[in-house]
Amino acid sequence: MTQRPRGTTRRRVAAIATAGMMLAGAVAAAPVQAAETDLVVNGGFENGLANWFVNNGNATDGATLSPTTDAWSGSGAVRVTDRATTGSGPMQDLSGKVQAGQTYRLTARIKYENPASPATKQFFATMHYGGSTYTNLVSVTANRGQWAQFDGQFTVPASQSVSTARLFFETPWTSNPAADPDLHLMDFTLDDVSVVGAAPPAAPSKTIEVVGKLPGEHNPVIGHKFGADGYGFVHDGRVYLYLTNDTQGYAPDPVTGISPAINYGHINQITVLSTTDMVNWTDHGEIQVAGPNGVAPFTTNSWAPGMARKVVDGQEKFFLYYANGGGSSNVITGASPVGPWTSERTSTLIDGRTPGAEAVAWKFDPAPLVDDDGEAYLYFGGGPASTSMPPAERFNNPKNLRAIRLGDDMVSTEGTAAVVDAPVAFEAAQVFKREGKYYLSYSSHFGGNDFGGPQTPLPGYPGGGQIGYMISDDPMSWPKETYAGVLFPNQSQFFGAGTGGNNHQSVFEYEGRHYFTYHAPTLNKRINGNTTQGYRSPHIQELTFTEDGTIQQVVGTYAGVDQVRNFDPYRVFEAETFGWSKGVATAKIDGGSAQFGAEAPNLVVRDIDNGDWTALSSVDFGAGAGSLTAKVRPLVAGGTIQLRLGAVTAPVVATIPVDGPLGEWTELTTALDGVTGVHDVYFTYAGPAGTDLFEIDTWAFAAGTGAEPPVTVTAQARCVGSTGYVAVQARNDHDTAVDVVLETAYGRRSVADVAPGAHAFQQFSARSTAVAAGSATVRVTGTVDGRDVTTVRTVPYPAIACGG
Repeated sequence: MTQRPRGTTRRRVAAIATAGMMLAGAVAAAPVQAAETDLVVNGGFENGLANWFVNNGNATDGATLSPTTDAWSGSGAVRVTDRATTGSGPMQDLSGKVQAGQTYRLTARIKYENPASPATKQFFATMHYGGSTYTNLVSVTANRGQWAQFDGQFTVPASQSVSTARLFFETPWTSNPAADPDLHLMDFTLDDVSVVGAAPPAAPSKTIEVVGKLPGEHNPVIGHKFGADGYGFVHDGRVYLYLTNDTQGYAPDPVTGISPAINYGHINQITVLSTTDMVNWTDHGEIQVAGPNGVAPFTTNSWAPGMARKVVDGQEKFFLYYANGGGSSNVITGASPVGPWTSERTSTLIDGRTPGAEAVAWKFDPAPLVDDDGEAYLYFGGGPASTSMPPAERFNNPKNLRAIRLGDDMVSTEGTAAVVDAPVAFEAAQVFKREGKYYLSYSSHFGGNDFGGPQTPLPGYPGGGQIGYMISDDPMSWPKETYAGVLFPNQSQFFGAGTGGNNHQSVFEYEGRHYFTYHAPTLNKRINGNTTQGYRSPHIQELTFTEDGTIQQVVGTYAGVDQVRNFDPYRVFEAETFGWSKGVATAKIDGGSAQFGAEAPNLVVRDIDNGDWTALSSVDFGAGAGSLTAKVRPLVAGGTIQLRLGAVTAPVVATIPVDGPLGEWTELTTALDGVTGVHDVYFTYAGPAGTDLFEIDTWAFAAGTGAEPPVTVTAQARCVGSTGYVAVQARNDHDTAVDVVLETAYGRRSVADVAPGAHAFQQFSARSTAVAAGSATVRVTGTVDGRDVTTVRTVPYPAIACGG
């Protein structure tokens, strides 16, 4: 197998007939494959360009991929034009699919037609294994204007790392292809790509089988997956938590249950959770931020997210900042707090070109602040102190954090970054504002040669791995004199052996209270004991202040924060909303969310086995629930869902036999009787042992009949100028005042004390020129026969297009 370097000084190996590879014309002697599994997805391009992208292994690579009906077979192929280098061609990521030491057969069809090009031309199918490791796999010499066939064998060397394996198609390399583009950069068409061989072994299950968040406790925030560097963000009455996806590399041994240590270099996703009560959290899944298939494919990693909202040119936008490893930071743009996401940039936002950041070792951990006047700032940086400083200063005042102004577009910077002279600083700068003052918190370093060697910290300065903070009157001015103390000691002080290390925090305000986010490997500890592998979990504590504005030092607890309101069951809500859980996982499926709208990702609860369960904290059934409906996909016969109140071992109050058609989504309903008041609700799952039972998409409780205040509800989609809106109206037909909640995918509004015969009304902006067909939910709470009861009405509205 031929391996060759890439870059400005690379040399091209012309011959590729090597050991372990069989080229076109010698296929008859090919060994029989262990399994006839095609590792390429959409190799016939019948699904357009899905799973394909332009090779981006070098900064100079570039091309345009376009679907075409000029196909070898079927109705689709890909046309490659505007090639910048000989390596600029269609690429698919086969990482995790090909295995070292295994042999595969590669076939494809290719054609070029440029009349100015030579009569014949050689093409390569090439694998990029990361870095400068490129290997030609199979070649073919095509005649101009005729389809040619790749057909050959290749073997991945047993010593080859396959953590990165990306297949692409190219012409033979030359250092200056633009000198003769007809010879080197001709357009071509590709179709019917196939790589057949042994399927990779099944990935270890990532499902966490222990109870990681104990019933009654509120930390860690979730128990079914990991997450670090939590950043809290509040929008439209909902708290969103953005996390580094520590679960991405989690691979527990099937026998021991212990995973290899976390590999931060593999993390390129951000996890999103949300809540309205601080205890029951909805899992919105992961955003594929970086990597070849990411929103920003020019970045490799996504760590330490930060979130902001701003109206830019009259459009509400959401900006998710993240660390691209230690060397740079970037931002992507969302249409809502859960997406969809796009990249307005083609290069990183913070890097070595950023004025004032040249001396910062780690240009990462970006945290935004949008001030009351609309001005926006970004805080970032960390890592070893400059060796030009005296050792004591390197330790006590390393000057490795920065503050910089963001442009009005939120995806650019303005001016020069200012030094944040935070004592004993390491990383994780974040700023919030309270009563006219700016508070900057950060994580402190652990000393060592990077910080001047053995030194004595100044009195009051943070110890290793603590969260310190500063208070300033100016978001861009942070001299050492603004240091105010330690906000949070190291988490190991509270959670014991195996939970130490550095930390990453944020502070946000929700409904008049301030909250402090941090992480600790407490879930990892519950899985493996005191020896943890670095998989971190999000935690939240309430943050309080003294009269002079300084912060009361936070104490980490498993108890966590109080639930701020009871959970409302009388609506359709996502089944991946948990207070607690055992043994389940979540996964995205096609389509939008029933609760959050057509553009929001839709997740389901999966990997449900006999004895698993999920639970909700403090569910308020009021005067009584009449039924429970589950949207489920049965996987085997004989599964059941059991409803219990108060504990996982409490008596069963209702059962749903999951007896719908196997493999099909269906809604199943059971009647309820006597389910009143406020309870912790446990959904327990039973069925044949040793197999996944079913998947669950949504839950919906309905109030009991005869206990509903009457209401008339209407919903319609309308245009105001070029903007789409959903108008929802509820008329109180009851004989006393009622409280009304109006909710759509575009927002929620509560109206108290609506008089008899009066209306509650809200017009929700879709923030776009179109409104997709959907439904509005109205919850009306009033008194009937001396009891507080609730009516829930769901009414549809049609799609509408505005403007243009």
